[in-house]
This record gives sequence, structure tokens and C-alpha cells, in this order.
Amino acid sequence: MIGTLSGALEARSIPTYPDKLKADAEGTIEAPEGVMKITHIQIHFHVEIPTGKRTEAERALNVFERNCPVAQTLKGSVQIDYDWEIEEQDA
Repeated sequence: MIGTLSGALEARSIPTYPDKLKADAEGTIEAPEGVMKITHIQIHFHVEIPTGKRTEAERALNVFERNCPVAQTLKGSVQIDYDWEIEEQDA
């Protein structure tokens, strides 16, 4: 997921290397039918962007999931929720 988001940001001239994009993920494991499985994943992205690139960054964050192979594979089986923190920094 982070690789797909990184590509979406880079395509909008927002660098993600080094250490400009980080993610924290937390999963919920349940056994609704007696078999343990991941039912929910919460991902928090922290993105450092150049000043003036907030609109482009938010656009990338809002659309990256549709091109993410992991998200598309899990769609319908695991609930995935995202949120993010954007920090603008002078270049």
C-alpha cells in the first residue's frame, strides 16, 4: 500500500524519499466462525510535503486505493480504513 501511495505522490512531484512517507497499521483479528481472520485494518499515514502541495497530496491520498493491488485484493474481505497527517515543510 505504501508503495502505491508513494508512486501517486511522486507522480505529483511530491518526494517521498527519504523518510517523507510513513505508515502505522493496526489490525483486528476475530474468529466469527471459529476460524481466526483479519477483519479490519486501520492505516495512519504521515506525509511530509513541500509547502504548497497540500491539494495534490490530498488528491493522491484520496485515490491511491483504487490502484493499490493489496487494497483491491482485500476489498470485500477486510475492512480497510485510512487517515493521514500532512505536514508541510519548506524545501
